[in-house]
Amino acid sequence: MMHKPKAGLPSREQIIEFITTSDTPAGKREIARAFGLSAQDKIALKALLKDMADEGLIDSAPGRAFHKMGGVPKVTVLRIVDVDDNGTIWAVPERWEADVPPPRIRVRERKRGELGVGTRVLARTEEAGNGWIAHPMKALAPSAEQMIGVLRGEGDRLWLQGVEKKERREYAVSDAGGAQAGDLVLAERAGRPPRITAKVIERLGDPFAPRSFSLIAIHRHEIPHVFEEETLAEAARMARQPLGEGREDLTHLPIVAIDPADARDHDDAIWAAPDDDPANEGGWRAIVAITDVSFYVRPGSALDREARRRGNSVYFPDRVVPMLPEVLSADVCSLKEGVDRAALACHMQVTKAGTLKSWRFTRATVRIAANIAYEDAQAMIDGILPELRSGRGTAGEAGGGGEEPQAGALVTAPLPDPLPAGGEREIAAALRNLWACWAALLAARDKREPLALDLPERQVALDEKGRLLSVAPRERLDAHRVVEDYMIAANVAAAKALEAKKAPVMYRIHEPPAREKLVALKEYLETFDAPFALGQVIKPATFNHIIERIGDADFRPQVMEQILRSQTQAYYGPGNHGHFGLSLGSYAHFTSPIRRYADLLVHRALTSSYALGPGGLNGDEDFERLGETISKLERRAMEAERETIDRYVAAFLSHRVGEIVDARITGIQNFGFFATVEGVGGDGLMPISDLGGEYFRFDEAGRRLVGETSGEQYTLGQRLKLRLAEANPVSGALRYELPDGKGARPPRGGDRDHRGPRELKRRGRPGNIRHQGRRK
Repeated sequence: MMHKPKAGLPSREQIIEFITTSDTPAGKREIARAFGLSAQDKIALKALLKDMADEGLIDSAPGRAFHKMGGVPKVTVLRIVDVDDNGTIWAVPERWEADVPPPRIRVRERKRGELGVGTRVLARTEEAGNGWIAHPMKALAPSAEQMIGVLRGEGDRLWLQGVEKKERREYAVSDAGGAQAGDLVLAERAGRPPRITAKVIERLGDPFAPRSFSLIAIHRHEIPHVFEEETLAEAARMARQPLGEGREDLTHLPIVAIDPADARDHDDAIWAAPDDDPANEGGWRAIVAITDVSFYVRPGSALDREARRRGNSVYFPDRVVPMLPEVLSADVCSLKEGVDRAALACHMQVTKAGTLKSWRFTRATVRIAANIAYEDAQAMIDGILPELRSGRGTAGEAGGGGEEPQAGALVTAPLPDPLPAGGEREIAAALRNLWACWAALLAARDKREPLALDLPERQVALDEKGRLLSVAPRERLDAHRVVEDYMIAANVAAAKALEAKKAPVMYRIHEPPAREKLVALKEYLETFDAPFALGQVIKPATFNHIIERIGDADFRPQVMEQILRSQTQAYYGPGNHGHFGLSLGSYAHFTSPIRRYADLLVHRALTSSYALGPGGLNGDEDFERLGETISKLERRAMEAERETIDRYVAAFLSHRVGEIVDARITGIQNFGFFATVEGVGGDGLMPISDLGGEYFRFDEAGRRLVGETSGEQYTLGQRLKLRLAEANPVSGALRYELPDGKGARPPRGGDRDHRGPRELKRRGRPGNIRHQGRRK
């Protein structure tokens, strides 16, 4: 227990420590007693507790007790959401307002069969290891647990099959609510095993309609997608306010925004010109202008609470679930051509070697000269300087790559004359300067040797009615790389500017690979006779050299995928551990505050540190907790986006069921192997039980399945022909058979999925499939 503090109004930190360490629920009365508060202090305490709740630091539990936001109250109401095949009961807090998904809590049942799905219990909770355990005190009136599924008819009965790949059970439908077999529905489950039934509460439509795929992900991951009236009203009110006094006027500069052709928002724009500073001879001046979201979204406001709860925008092929209401994200905070907009401008001096000589940040007014699609910008620059198109790759946070031509050629290339007249000439000249400055940035990038993985990206193209047109590789243009490198430079400048002021920084952290991952990579590379020494200092260039040695071998893509899998996952936090993939010592996300809460925090920190006006930090932000929160929400968004792409790919391939396809093995497990359709993507299972009568041994070190009798092998990266047996757009699952039908199981009735739990275990996959319109 903590020592009893001195009398007087406690700080936020003291209150959080007290309610966290208290053996009993701590309400306002207990806090006041612990800190020996006077009657006057109690009034101030009430206001302080309200502020802390508004800021997301604490939450109230039943009986007006408080707990730290993101934790579970010591005594609380839980809702039973599942009883697994082993009889283990799982629950979630009935009331949960933290920014992260609610934890699943294991419930210790007092009497077997007493608790079923939908039952509500008042329980005492405790942390155990990395999870929580609940001890029921008393059962309460039951509620209902929701799930999304597809109705299946069987005689005169309806059954509900969940859309998740791991969902193996079907539930008898007690009330269809007017829905019919084949409909995608939202239903409530209730009851005790083995009689858990489902009641349909909403018909969502045709499960095979493309627009249903993202809807499934939104419901399954509980992604907030409807704004409260209070938030919408505040957004409309903030959108009407003037841009504010004291802004630097940059409206005379031909700043351009280069984005996907179908971008929903435009949050960044760039400009460059030769530097006339004698101390930076041969260098450049560059500006990265980012929409000034912190001016409109103030700490503690309804907009701020909702943005923090969402953490980021979620991008699907057919829709965006924005972090901010559209009046801000798609209008007032979107940098549109010919319209004055509020921006936070990063001014940089770039040396002729591509390093950052200096930087400064200002609040500015910008008037974008043009919104240009990547493809159009590339076509314009090819027309001006056709000999300079390189077609090379680059690295993002953990990807990119390819052979790099000589940097710096753009700097000396003359600007052709005549250029297009009028505004087109101005834009063409602006692009020429951007490309020329980029050559310097690229030279610096080459020198620091970031991780260079040239992995293909996929894009889903839809027509205006949301119908699927194609799933194909995305062309990687120099225009993409140009914008990316300016954004990286601005992100570095933001981190260093805050460090100079000893201000809080929400770093984007990518730590070096863990040793166990490197050991696994070494074993994998040995199967290709590619040496990899574990004793060396591991740098991004270490992996680049492996790829260079492999050259154009057929297994090059598989090696790059395995290198990607060996990397750690990037995350947000206040401790600077560097960005391994980009080979940078200080890195923070600054360039997308419309769609990432982390960037908004960086904007606020810059605003506070450099006295740029209203909308800065309030001084009470817990960057450690916020970093954990937004990292989890980012992972949730990535998983939802990836699952939706899986469904689109399955829909695209559903018309080819029964055909022989060119496939490549992407994963080996003891229950079979996973393979992807060449040129399309998707991940499907070839069960080991369908490989015929021979017993296949799983060689984990060699990542292969080996036939005990024939010696036939299935290895990671192997190309082979398979028959596409199933492609389920609702679950996103694919299944293969051998082309000659050897070992193939008979056709299944209905849509029921009888795979075992090990076959259905979700594998970790690299995020190298993206859809059209995904932001940088």
